[in-house]
Amino acid sequence: MSCMQCRISGRVQGVFFRDSTRKIARQLGLSGSAVNLPDGSVQVVACGEQQSLDALKNFLTQGPSRARVDWLHCEAVEIEPPPGFRIG
Repeated sequence: MSCMQCRISGRVQGVFFRDSTRKIARQLGLSGSAVNLPDGSVQVVACGEQQSLDALKNFLTQGPSRARVDWLHCEAVEIEPPPGFRIG
């Protein structure tokens, strides 16, 4: 199992970005979280099979229809996989 942490900026708050990410992550069998950050960006942490992480990262490049992703950075992280997928 692998884990990644991504930071996404653009129009990513107030456009159902976190909820859409949670739905996709759950469909892909991933655990983790999607959290709004004070600077207006979103942080996503996800753990699971690499193929599913790649599919989530692909979704994060554009997000839901009302979002506008200007910048995306993902990196592998070594963490204990959390249970489920939460938004905060």
